[in-house]
Amino acid sequence: MFPTGRLTTLTIAAAAASIIGAAPALAAAGQPSPWEVGFQDAVTPIFEQIHDFHNFILAIITVITLFVLALLIYVVVRFREDRNPVPSKTTHHTMLEVVWTIAPVLILVAIAVPSFRLLYAQYTPPPGDLNIKIVGRQWNWDIVYPDADELTLTAVMAQDSDLKPGQPRLLSVDNEAVVPVGKVVRVQVTSEDVIHSFAMPSFGVKVDAVPGRNNETWFRADKEGVYHGQCSELCGQDHAFMPIVIRVVNEELYGRWLEAAKSDTEEAKKLLEASIEQGGATVAQR
Repeated sequence: MFPTGRLTTLTIAAAAASIIGAAPALAAAGQPSPWEVGFQDAVTPIFEQIHDFHNFILAIITVITLFVLALLIYVVVRFREDRNPVPSKTTHHTMLEVVWTIAPVLILVAIAVPSFRLLYAQYTPPPGDLNIKIVGRQWNWDIVYPDADELTLTAVMAQDSDLKPGQPRLLSVDNEAVVPVGKVVRVQVTSEDVIHSFAMPSFGVKVDAVPGRNNETWFRADKEGVYHGQCSELCGQDHAFMPIVIRVVNEELYGRWLEAAKSDTEEAKKLLEASIEQGGATVAQR
């Protein structure tokens, strides 16, 4: 038997080794990765701004934390009892009070400027190339294309038996929303029953779906791919089983898919799958 202290050390070392070993899987786009501790890869301009703002804030709080730690260590060492048997009676220091009043103000101003810039970009969408409406209900999503004769797709979580190779469990759906790459998509979000929340991490998008209210957001995906999101509001019994998937494709494929979906959504899915398989085969041949 190992002594308690040694066992604790071994446990910590094993945990650290596991985390270090999992490090290559930390970054991903479109879906979460095992042991992920950071953001998913950014595929929209807004999420790139969020990445930059996060890194900026992280640098500030790291400097502040190290400064406070160094200050505490200095105080403990320099002003310990055996070095100062007679404690100082100093109660005020004018310059010190001025510094610790002005410095936090300057730090907050430095944080406020990029923060307001990001908020403005998030809530001031440019002219849209495409409009879609997302309707939440217990427990699935409707994706409506108002510009395509109110074409409506109902996205229900795919069961384990229906999953295809490469599809993540609990994040895949039977009907994916499809949008063209590089186009501004304006999204209206609402609900038919309780409050849901439409969230797409790789897009930097999260907006509540509130009954009787239309909330709006937008995104412009600059990379083709399949991106997974979920309801991020505790909406009831099956809250954890309410994913949404957005597939970003080239404009030509999007146009063909949209025309097919207007008459037969199943044929449109087959067209999409065939085009994707053909594209994959072409890449493999190269």
